[in-house]
Amino acid sequence: MNRLEGRTAIVTGASANIGGALAAGLAAEGARVICTDLVHSVAEATANSIVASGGEAFAVAGDVTDPAHAEDVVRQAEERWGRVDVLVNNAMMFNHKGVMTMPVEEFRRQVDICLTGALVFTRAAAGAMIEGGRGGSIVNVLSTAAWQGQAGNIGYSTAKSGLINFTRSAAMELAGHDIRVNGFTPTATQPDNPEMQAMLRAAKSPDNEYSNDFYGQMPMNRLPSASDYVPTVVFLASDDSAMITGSNITVDGGATAKYWPWVPHP
Repeated sequence: MNRLEGRTAIVTGASANIGGALAAGLAAEGARVICTDLVHSVAEATANSIVASGGEAFAVAGDVTDPAHAEDVVRQAEERWGRVDVLVNNAMMFNHKGVMTMPVEEFRRQVDICLTGALVFTRAAAGAMIEGGRGGSIVNVLSTAAWQGQAGNIGYSTAKSGLINFTRSAAMELAGHDIRVNGFTPTATQPDNPEMQAMLRAAKSPDNEYSNDFYGQMPMNRLPSASDYVPTVVFLASDDSAMITGSNITVDGGATAKYWPWVPHP
């Protein structure tokens, strides 16, 4: 299927994990993709992978919180392909610290990347969508940490939670222009990198002040992979979700639905 044939998509934070998988998934459905990241080599690797697979993509590096960067990405998309149809706000940074240990400036930076980044890219992309008169779709990548209290991860949890109502509010403002804004909730994701897999397992260690048993607490028999998220984001980007806005789709193997004391894999 080519549900996104002829459309242009922007993906922020297009690294090798979730962002890269979403960018590749959109391209596989026919979208032309602009991959953005703070580090040019990261965005370029994702774009090159898409091109090597027969798709169309290019990379732009910059700070997601900078309005000039967002406007430049949209300008380059319009210059090359004449339109912007899809935006995936995925950019985020990890900084696992708690209320008592998080430096204020680090907290501000983490929240800034998630929320201000979503604001400036949504505004820039929506402006192009409104001018084009074809509507569009904006997908904000949330997290199960947006819906639950996670100890030792105050900046990330706060920022992702704020993105929930940013999604609803932006959806209401842009609905009249046929621009849909929705959330997508992934969870702890099985990485391809063995070192990252070891880090997820090590999070269960009793030496960890805030122990997290990602594998033992997952209701299904495995953690989702980044590729498990692609169909949902493609659906939200496509006309198949034409009457869905201000909503959220969760792909978490049942993590947020689980009654808290139940241990599915002791």
